Amino acid sequence: MFDGYDSCSEDTSSSSSSEESEEEVAPLPANLPIIKNNGQVYTYPDGKSGMATCEMCGMVGVRDAFYSKTKRFCSVSCSRSYSSNSKKASILARLQGKPPTKKAKVLQKQPLVAKLAAYAQYQATLQNQAKTKAAVSVEGFSWGNYINSNSFIAAPVACFKHAPMGTCWGDISENVRIEVPNTDCSLPTKVFWIAGIIKLAGYNALLRYEGFENDSSLDFWCNICGSDIHPVGWCAASGKPLVPPRTVQHKYTNWKAFLVKRLTGAKTLPPDFSQKVSESMQYPFKPCMRVEVVDKRHLCRTRVAVVESVIGGRLRLVYEESEDRTDDFWCHMHSPLIHHIGWSRSIGHRFKRSDITKKQDGHFDTPPHLFAKVKEVDQSGEWFKEGMKLEAIDPLNLSTICVATIRKVLADGFLMIGIDGSEAADGSDWFCYHATSPSIFPVGFCEINMIELTPPRGYTKLPFKWFDYLRETGSIAAPVKLFNKDVPNHGFRVGMKLEAVDLMEPRLICVATVTRIIHRLLRIHFDGWEEEYDQWVDCESPDLYPVGWCQLTGYQLQPPASQSSRENQSASSKQKKKAKSQQYKGHKKKRKMPVGKKPVSLSSLPMTGGVRRSFSGDEELTPPPYRTLPAQTALEAFPPPSTSREFRPSLKTVTTSQLKEELLDGEDYSFLQGASDQESNGSATFYIKQEP
Repeated sequence: MFDGYDSCSEDTSSSSSSEESEEEVAPLPANLPIIKNNGQVYTYPDGKSGMATCEMCGMVGVRDAFYSKTKRFCSVSCSRSYSSNSKKASILARLQGKPPTKKAKVLQKQPLVAKLAAYAQYQATLQNQAKTKAAVSVEGFSWGNYINSNSFIAAPVACFKHAPMGTCWGDISENVRIEVPNTDCSLPTKVFWIAGIIKLAGYNALLRYEGFENDSSLDFWCNICGSDIHPVGWCAASGKPLVPPRTVQHKYTNWKAFLVKRLTGAKTLPPDFSQKVSESMQYPFKPCMRVEVVDKRHLCRTRVAVVESVIGGRLRLVYEESEDRTDDFWCHMHSPLIHHIGWSRSIGHRFKRSDITKKQDGHFDTPPHLFAKVKEVDQSGEWFKEGMKLEAIDPLNLSTICVATIRKVLADGFLMIGIDGSEAADGSDWFCYHATSPSIFPVGFCEINMIELTPPRGYTKLPFKWFDYLRETGSIAAPVKLFNKDVPNHGFRVGMKLEAVDLMEPRLICVATVTRIIHRLLRIHFDGWEEEYDQWVDCESPDLYPVGWCQLTGYQLQPPASQSSRENQSASSKQKKKAKSQQYKGHKKKRKMPVGKKPVSLSSLPMTGGVRRSFSGDEELTPPPYRTLPAQTALEAFPPPSTSREFRPSLKTVTTSQLKEELLDGEDYSFLQGASDQESNGSATFYIKQEP
C-alpha cells in the first residue's frame, strides 16, 4: 500500500541537498508520537512496533512501508541497486557516516515526517471507511432477518416453474439433513458439520447444527443451492472432516454413535443435487443474439434488439440502433414481449425498421425454438373481431384492469388492444396480447370477482355498468368461451413473500408480497410502497421469483422502501398531475437504483458439468428421489477410521422395502391448493359472470 514511498531519518533530511530542502513538508499531527533515530525499537504512529532501515540507502521508516517480505529495502529501486556495481560504495559510505549517494538522494521522495503524516492520514481514512462499511451493513437487507422478525411465509420454489430447480425441487422440507461448513470452529481450514432444516423460505433455509437440539443460539440462514451445501455422506466420499461445533463438542463423548442414531432414517439431498442446480442454471440465450422486442416508447410496434447480458435467465436487451448501448430493456427469456426475427412480419404486427442495413459482426438471429410457445388456436370458426369489448390489464398501469377494445386481429391468435378513453389517434399506444393471455378477461370479470374496474377516461356515468356502456357505444362483448379459463394448481397463498420484477421499471427486482389471488391472477404488493404501485400478474409469470433468487443468480435485490423515501416520493408525486406514459419504464418511477448498482452477475456458484436444459417439456426435469439414510450411510458421514471401515453389527439398517416406501412417499408430494377469494380453481360458469 506504500509502494513508491521511501523513508528517511530526520538527520538525513536536514542534510539533504538544496533541491530537497525546497520540498514542502506536511505538518506533523499533534497526536502523532515523535520517532527518533536512536537505535531503539521504533513504533508505528498508531503505537504498534516496527521500524526499519534500508540496507541500500540507509533511510529509516515505517516497516510496513518497506519493499519485499523481508522489509530490507525502502523501494524497488534500492532492492535492485543493492546488487549493482555501486553496492559496495553505497554500503561503505553509509558505514562511514557519509551522506547517501546522489542516486540514493534521488530516491528520497519525502522526508520521514511527511511519511508519518501520510501514514496517520491513511489510518484515519481506514477508520472512516470502516465506519462507512459498518453503516452500510446495518442498513443491508437480509431475507432471513426479515422473515424471522415478522413471521412471514415465502412462496415455495415449486411455484416458479421457470426458476432454477423449479420443476425438480421435490419435497425438500423441514428436518432434511445436509452437510454445511462449521463456522463455530477455531481450526484454520474449512471443516463441515451436519445441520437440519428448521424453516424454508424459497431457496433460503434456516439451519441448526446437529447437537444443539432446542438451542437456537447459532441458527443461521443460507441458500440451499449454494456451493457449500452437500448431502449427508459427501464429506466421507470427499475426504473432508466432520467436526462438531465448539459450543457443543463437550456434550457427547462418542459423536459417531450420536450421528448414527440421529441420521438413520433421516432424509437428505440427492447425491446429484448440485449438478441439478448447475444444469437448471444453464440458459440457451447468449450475448449477441438478435431478437424482436416491444418498443418501450411505442407499445404498438416491435424493434430489433441484441442480447447484451444474461443473468439468471433475465436478458438485458439493447436496441440495435443504440450507439452508446444505453437504450436497453430488461425481460425474462420466456417473456411474451420478445420474439424471433421475422415474427412481426409473419403475423402482421407493426415493426420499426432499423437504420442499420446489415447485421454487425458477431450478431446472429436467435433460433425460433428458444422462445416461449403460445397455445395454438382455431380462428376459422367464431373468433374475436375488431370493435369487441373486453377487460384488460393496462400495461402502462399494471395496478388497474380497464375497459378495453379489440382494435385489430392479427394472425396466430394475436390481438391489438386499446384502452378506452385514453387511446392515441394514431394507435401508437395499442398493445399486443395473445388470445390465450391471462391478462385479458371477458366483460363482467371484475364485477363477479369484486375487482375495481377502471372506466374509460372522461366517462361520467358512474358507477360504470357494462350493459349501459355497450348500448351507448353500440358495441358487443367478446364471447366468454374465447378466453383462457385454465387455472393451474399454482400453490400461491395470500401473504406469501417473493421477489418480483417492477414491470414499470423492469431492471428492478423487489421484495414483494402476494396480497390477493383471483384464480390464476395474483395481486403483487411491493413491500414498503403504497397500494397504488401494486401490479396484477399471472401466477406463471416469468417475472416472479422465489425468495433468494437474486442471491443465487447474483442479481441485485431492491429492499423494502424506508419511511423517509416513501414520504419523499409521495410528496413529489402529489406536485404533478398523473398522466399516462407510453413507456414501460417511466410513469411511476418509484424505485431508483443506487449509483453504480446496475445488476451484474456476481454469482459465486460454480457451474460445473453444466448441461443445457430442455425447454420443450418437463420430461427431463422430474423431481429426483430424496434418499433415506441407512445406518451405513450415517456411519460413513463421520470420518472413517484409518484402520478399518467395518460397521457395528448391532446397528439397525433400513431394509429394501422401507427404502422403497420412502421413495414412494417422496413422489406423492403435491403442491398446496391454490387459494383464491372464492377458494376455487374456477370453471366456465363460476369463473365468468354470464351477461344477459
